[in-house]
Amino acid sequence: MAEQSNSSGGGNTGLAFIVGAVVVVLAIVAYFVFARGGMGGETKEVNVDVSLPEVSAPAVPGGN
Repeated sequence: MAEQSNSSGGGNTGLAFIVGAVVVVLAIVAYFVFARGGMGGETKEVNVDVSLPEVSAPAVPGGN
């Protein structure tokens, strides 16, 4: 006869608990980072001006 093993996976219960705790901690950190505007809580207004000087092409010699 074949031998049957009755294992309920009790060793994985602790690992599942640890993984669940890590997920909860990451969710809390993500809330504070994204919902509150970063770790400092202050938002800064950044004004970027991208103005390039106007450059004209040189005249074509020969004028055909």
